[in-house]
Amino acid sequence: MMGMFGAIDAAASGLTAERLRMDVISNNIANVNTTRTAEGGAYRRKVAVFAPRANETNFAQVLSEELGTGSGVRAVGIRQDDSPMRKLYDPAHPDANKDGYVEMPNINIVTEMVDMITATRAYEANVTALNAAKSMALKALEIGK
Repeated sequence: MMGMFGAIDAAASGLTAERLRMDVISNNIANVNTTRTAEGGAYRRKVAVFAPRANETNFAQVLSEELGTGSGVRAVGIRQDDSPMRKLYDPAHPDANKDGYVEMPNINIVTEMVDMITATRAYEANVTALNAAKSMALKALEIGK
């Protein structure tokens, strides 16, 4: 059973996770045209990776409803997307190869914007859950009066 502040804690972890996700997406959008990085080559798209917090579970437990209540999410890292880079024909570009092609980041702006919208909606859902839990806690305190 989840404690009195468990719902608030779970929603807060979701807020933190979605904030990280929005930061990663923003960084991807900012680097959509970056052809040179400190590591060499074009910028590679990055993706935030999350996992359940504390109550580590597997998909079979979720399906069989053996789970109790969740305890939130945690960021386990930021990984690079290994999808192929885009090629742009621009022989005048300083980073063009001998055939005139420039290796561009593997970022699709439409995908990034859709991801940003879903991250924003998830953030808003966590705010709503946090406010509902806070309201229930306040109502519970009023009962004791």
